[in-house]
Formats: sequence, structure tokens, C-alpha cells
Amino acid sequence: MTMAIESDAQQLIDAYLKSLRTKLRGLNRDDINEIVEELRSHIQDKAASSGELTVAGVSEALAALGSAEELAREYATDALLARAEVSRSPLRVLDSLFRWASLSAAGFLVLVSTVVGYFLGGAFMWCAVLKLVHPHTAGLWLIPLSDGGFAVSLRMGFGSPPIDGRELLGWWVLPLGLIGGCALVVLTTRFALWSARQYRRSHLLPQA
Repeated sequence: MTMAIESDAQQLIDAYLKSLRTKLRGLNRDDINEIVEELRSHIQDKAASSGELTVAGVSEALAALGSAEELAREYATDALLARAEVSRSPLRVLDSLFRWASLSAAGFLVLVSTVVGYFLGGAFMWCAVLKLVHPHTAGLWLIPLSDGGFAVSLRMGFGSPPIDGRELLGWWVLPLGLIGGCALVVLTTRFALWSARQYRRSHLLPQA
């Protein structure tokens, strides 16, 4: 009877891991094999904590892991984040963050922050370059408002100068824009990768 129970429990594990393996097709085959074997050991250890492998124990262990589809998405995201850490390419970072954002609110917030950081960094650098093309209109401008206040505007130089506006940096926008823009892109990338590392440390499969 015990052998039959263990056989049923093992079949439940095999079915779950087979489904997971199918959904991990985008990963390297060696990585998939490693993930599946680690999970098999983890499930068996958790399910047999009372001394024997039972269907109820396996069901409880699988419920704690979540569906095979959800777990596969987490592993795929982790693989993307790991590759992003190695390459440090903004495009690869954004690619991995889009996947992470589909899994959690934290990922979405990191994605939004990263997009804003890259946009501002790119805008500063682009403005510095366009200063050479539009020396009289590109730059950081202080523009008076109708209510008596002022607004600061980073202009790319297209169109006429703002009426009654005053350029704040002049040609200093060239070095400051390039240096500041590059620095912002680098800091944004470091923030994104730091956030990714925290996610990977806290969200990977717990040890048995």
C-alpha cells in the first residue's frame, strides 16, 4: 500500500515537472535540466518531511510553489535579469524589466523609474548635441508664465526662442548635458540592476 501511495505521489511530481519543462523551452537545455532536478529534490524533501512521500504532502508542496506556468515565468525572468547583469546593456535591462513588470508591482515601478531615468539622460545628451546645430534656441530655458511664475524647459532648439525667455546655461549645456546625461544613464542602469539582484535573492526557490 505504501509503495502504491509513493508511486502516485511520484507521478504527481513527474506531471508537474513535465509541464514546467515544456514551459521553460526558451532557456538553455542544461539550465532546464538543472532547474527540474533541483525542484524535484525540493518537492520530495518538503513532501516527505513527515517521513514518507504522500500524495497529500506532494500536493501541499506543489501548491506552495504555484502553478507550473507561474513558476516558469519567474525562472525565465530570473534568466533575463541574470543576463542583463552581465551585459549591462540598457536595451537588455529594459527587456528584462518588461518581463519582470508583468509579474509584480515592484517590477512595474522599477520599469517606470528606469524608463524615466533613461529618457531624461537621453534628453540631456540630445540637447547638448543639438546645441551645436541650434546654438540660439537649444538649451535650458527659464520661461515666464502668465500668472507671474516661471517654468524651466529643456528645449531641443526646434522653433523660435521662447518669448521673454532666458537661457540659463548657454554653451555650458554642452559639457553638462553630455556628462550629466551619461551619468544619469549609468546610475539608472545601476539602480535597475540592484533592484533586479534584490528580486532574484528574495524570489528564487527557497532552499529545502
